[in-house]
Parts: sequence; structure tokens; C-alpha cells
Amino acid sequence: MRGDGDGFLVSPDGTRQWGLFGAAGLLLRAPRPGGGAVVLLQHRAPWSHQGGTWALPGGARDSHETSVHAAVREAQEETGIAPDVVRVRGSRVTSTAASGWTYTTVVADVPETLRTVANKESAELAWVPEEEVDDHPLHPGFAAAWPELRAAAARLELDGIAEAEAIAASLPRTVDLAERGFFWLDAVAAHEAAARREPLAAADERAVDGDGSGHRATDRPVGTPTGIDEPAASGPTRPTVRIVRDVNGTDTADHLLVLTLDQLLN
Repeated sequence: MRGDGDGFLVSPDGTRQWGLFGAAGLLLRAPRPGGGAVVLLQHRAPWSHQGGTWALPGGARDSHETSVHAAVREAQEETGIAPDVVRVRGSRVTSTAASGWTYTTVVADVPETLRTVANKESAELAWVPEEEVDDHPLHPGFAAAWPELRAAAARLELDGIAEAEAIAASLPRTVDLAERGFFWLDAVAAHEAAARREPLAAADERAVDGDGSGHRATDRPVGTPTGIDEPAASGPTRPTVRIVRDVNGTDTADHLLVLTLDQLLN
């Protein structure tokens, strides 16, 4: 269906960008069994611009639309995913031109991998593990933007918080932390978190609070600062996000990030 945004905008240098009012695309994630995320990618039809490359569903923004509306609409047209199941988490302007044209990537997620229906603009659609996205031949614009858009995997621990399972179910999966980027959160109930930490018990014994009290980081009472830290396990680093209801202090260490439930839910 054609809108009033369809068409090329020409920059002073003669280059052309699709979308008279700019363009937008949807970066959609879903949880992967066993942890981590998958990203919905579009294999562009051979006849299209940069055909044969992989990118995000998206297209021109109409004059009456926001970038979010345009991205979600285009995704519905190109993948068949209904807007009411998409939960938008943030956005980034990932490309600009001298003409004033912009491309906005809207970041969102869905509760599970959904069945997709490709239209004529796609050779195929695929849910791709986050860490395998750049193994594909990407559209140059998406390839340039991907480092800013990729989400670091993190584990969400709710030790010491009442009704942890209910809270975990209500929390978002993708969290936009502005200059720190995006994080993909895997919720872990208290007993599961304890089981996962057992192999790290020896390392935990050596980890002490900054005040020299000798308490392990996981022993902090609710209401004291916690954040993203690097586990002492071998293999790929996997930050841990520990949630607190209140923050009664400030830790300025570069590797720590203090979060509250309100920050994650908003």
C-alpha cells in the first residue's frame, strides 16, 4: 500500500534516500529457549535495493506518522506480525543525510518467536540468534548501525525480593540504558539464581564489598546499591543485573550500574 512518504529524497551531493519524510525499521527480539535473544531479520528480495542482503523490516514514514508507528506498520506489512503484540523499548536515529532525511531504528520485543508471513519485498524472514546476526551479509546501513543496536545479554536476579516470579514475568526483556546501550534480560527466580551461582562459590568468596566488610556482593541486603558486574567464570562474559527496590547510596565505579525496579519498568 502506497503512502505519501513513498519516494526518494535527493541530497545536495546527488545521493538518494528512500522516504520523503524519512524512514524507519523495526529491530524485533524474542526470547530464545535456554537464554539469550533472537532477532527477526529480513532477507531482501533480489530485485530490491541492496537485494540479497539481510536487514530489518522497515520503509518510508508517512507525513502523519511517528517513527514508531511507521516501523511497526512496515513490520506488519512485511512480516505479518500484529502491532498489538509488539512492545516498543526504545529507538535510535541510525542514519542521516544532508537533505535532512533520517532513518530511525525502533527497538522492540515480543514474548515468543512468532510465525511470519513474507511479502514480495522479502526472499525470506528468519529469527537469528543475536550473536549470529553479523555472520550474515548485512545491508551496509544496518551493518554500520548494528554495533550500537546489539543488546548485551544479562541475567536478572531477584534474590530477596518478594513475589520474584510475578515480578520477573512483568519485567521487560529489552532495556534501553541510553549511553550504555541495550541489554537483554533473562529473568531468574531466586532458587534458580542460587543454583547457577554454585559453580562460582569459590570466586564469590574472594569478592568483597568496597567498604571492606568482607560480605559477598550477593549478600547485600535489599535497599543497597547493586549493578552490572563481570562474573569470575571462564568463557563469555555475562553481566548480572541485580534489582533493588531503593538506592540509598551512590557507587561511581565505571563497571557498576545501579538500577531500581522503577527504572526497569518505565
